[in-house]
Amino acid sequence: MSDSIREILENCKTLAVVGLSSKPARPSYGVAAYMKAHGYRIIPVNPNEQSVSGEKAYAALDDVPEAFEVVVIFRRSEFVLEVVQAAIRKHAKVVWMQEGVIHEEAAACARAAGLLVVQDRCILKEHAKRFVTEGI
Repeated sequence: MSDSIREILENCKTLAVVGLSSKPARPSYGVAAYMKAHGYRIIPVNPNEQSVSGEKAYAALDDVPEAFEVVVIFRRSEFVLEVVQAAIRKHAKVVWMQEGVIHEEAAACARAAGLLVVQDRCILKEHAKRFVTEGI
């Protein structure tokens, strides 16, 4: 049986993080810092931020000028559908809804457009489980 999450993490290195906060106490900040430290390119997407961790922030996915493969969503479930629609327009490969974020309609929409979907999972925890040596 293949591990699609492992394949995503091995092959997709540019993450647009929707809802990324510059506040270190927020989960989005810690997750993005971890992923950046493990070699991923982070693109902050948050209309309330100018930059996060030295990376220019964009108000919306549609405003990001460069390509990205994964859209990591740190937004409440009711905002997910519009994020997924933007991910489809921007030709993302993966929509990743963080822990507690579930939206079946948006997931079905993304899958119908050919995107891979991960729901209710933390990208940091999934990365650590697969790539960080035990006991660290």
